[in-house]
Amino acid sequence: MRVFITGGSGWIGSGAVRALIAEGHQVTGLARSDDSAAALAAAGAAVRRGDIGDLGVLRDEALAADAVVHLAFRHDIAFSGRFDEAVDADRAAAEAIGEALAGTGKAFGLASGVPVTEGAAATEADGHDLGPDATGPARRYAIGEYVLGLAERGVRSMVFRFPIVYGAGDPGFTATMVQVARDKGLSAWIGEGTNRWSGVHRDDAADLVRLAVEQAPAGSTLHVVGDEGVAIRDLAAVIGKRLGIPTGSVAPEDAAAHFGWLAGFIGADRAASSEATRELLGWKPERPGFLADLEEGHYF
Repeated sequence: MRVFITGGSGWIGSGAVRALIAEGHQVTGLARSDDSAAALAAAGAAVRRGDIGDLGVLRDEALAADAVVHLAFRHDIAFSGRFDEAVDADRAAAEAIGEALAGTGKAFGLASGVPVTEGAAATEADGHDLGPDATGPARRYAIGEYVLGLAERGVRSMVFRFPIVYGAGDPGFTATMVQVARDKGLSAWIGEGTNRWSGVHRDDAADLVRLAVEQAPAGSTLHVVGDEGVAIRDLAAVIGKRLGIPTGSVAPEDAAAHFGWLAGFIGADRAASSEATRELLGWKPERPGFLADLEEGHYF
């Protein structure tokens, strides 16, 4: 298949590009910088220069491809306090691709996150009660509902709900948690620390993206989840041991000062199941689990 991918030089996307090419697919990646272009080319992908704001480029590449995987998101804007602006850009990109693909039967996969269902593991059936009038973080999840709705317009649409994606080279949430612990001299959790993060190894995530592009039926909600839920306190214990520093609890009112922007994520319960996804696609995560990967030491 000819696959067009946005975010193909990023943490998740670079793994997906390798997995797709390894199975014989032809990949074209969107690159907004020379470094991104070089990384895509080195992986064996063709390069299309531009960014997700270039809606004409997105439409043209979508029409030229058999499948589109939209993994890019303007995290640089979102983490600078302009989350709504980043979401607006993502919705415009998704709509440009979706309108181009309507009636073609081609595949379109969008990156999203697992929904938060406090105290229970979120399933693929959860989180679908969102419309375009959603507010706050739910605005991004609502883009996924738009993409799933494209199934009724002749698009083989799917949403990839990613948990914490870990592994060697991870620049994200787990690496930030380690850095905060190192900087503060304390590997901490909030309150009792029994809230959980679901997780997946980057290479297992890449395998699922490839399987979905090949096989997923229209309107598929896919949970890219290897570990259903690991307590933050357990993650902090490994980090403390590896860094040789104390572990302990931070009071909720002190969390922002201790963790910075990570506080809201450290305090959330983000357990999620992928039972339906595994059954649908025959996906079997094979890489180390969340705690086992952390124990390997590459984060330190």
